[in-house]
This record gives sequence, C-alpha cells and structure tokens, in this order.
Amino acid sequence: MPAESRPDSHQQTALSLLYSDHHGWLFGWLRRRLGCSHNAADVAHDTFTRILASSESLGLREPRAFLATVARRLLIDRARRQRIEQAYLDELLLMSSDLDGFPSAEQVACAIEALEQIARALDGLPAGPRGALLLRHLDDYSHQQIAEHFQVSTKTVQTWLVKAMLHCHSVFADRAP
Repeated sequence: MPAESRPDSHQQTALSLLYSDHHGWLFGWLRRRLGCSHNAADVAHDTFTRILASSESLGLREPRAFLATVARRLLIDRARRQRIEQAYLDELLLMSSDLDGFPSAEQVACAIEALEQIARALDGLPAGPRGALLLRHLDDYSHQQIAEHFQVSTKTVQTWLVKAMLHCHSVFADRAP
C-alpha cells in the first residue's frame, strides 16, 4: 500500500476494533442470508476489504448498519455478476446445440487417440507403402495418381497398399483385448 493511502495508527486502531467487534456478527448475518458459510466468509472478507480501501469506517455511530449496507451492495454486485455468468453459460449452451454438425469434446478426444494409434502403426512401414496409404485414404488419390506421384507402376501401388493394410491389421489385431 502506498504511504499516502496507508491508514495512520488511529485509523488502524479504529479498523481493528470495527473488525474484532463486528466480524462475527457480519459473518452470521451473511451466512443466514446466503445459506453457505464459504460464500458468507468471502463476502465478509470483501466487506472489510472495501472498508479498508475507503477509510469510511471512522466515527461511525451505527457500525452494523454501515457493515450491512456495504455487504448488501457487495451481494448485489455478486448477484449481478452471477446473472451475467449464467447468461453467458446459457448462450454457450444454446450455441453448442446449434452446432449439430460439430463433434463434442469427447468425440474429438477419441478421434485424436485413434489418429495417434494409426500414426504409431504407420511408423513401422517403409516410406512407399506409408505414403501410398496416406495419399489413398487422406487425399483420395486414385491408384494412377499415386503411381504418378511416386513414379512407380500401379501394380507397385497396389502391392504397397495391400502391404500397408496387412501391417495395420496385424498391429491393431495384436493390441485388441
């Protein structure tokens, strides 16, 4: 805290007395209103933090009324923030239901896992069969296009594809439970 905004010893004493005399009461009041001791503790803390920042606590005739007013304002702010958060979450839910064609997080995770398994299976293949399989199934190349790409015959492409498929089948058959 900068020196100019730091409370002097008189203010510190007054704030300390306000806290020690009324914190228990404020916490109980908030707990009854909120029905949750954790939320009540948070708002009580925020109340005294706000008072400390404003130094309005000096010379109070009705400290509990003042504390209750500050706490009510914080509760209103909290309720507003919760309504905004809930509206945002509701909107996200509405938007996600409109995206029927898009996969869920679980579907994405399953797809990533499957792709990682396929990548590990393809690691054991020579470059020709691996490349032929990827071009055929990912880029939808014809046998002729793959042959032109690798500058080999279509018969070689067919052999590579069979070899790649048999290799993948054996890898996945070994991993099956």
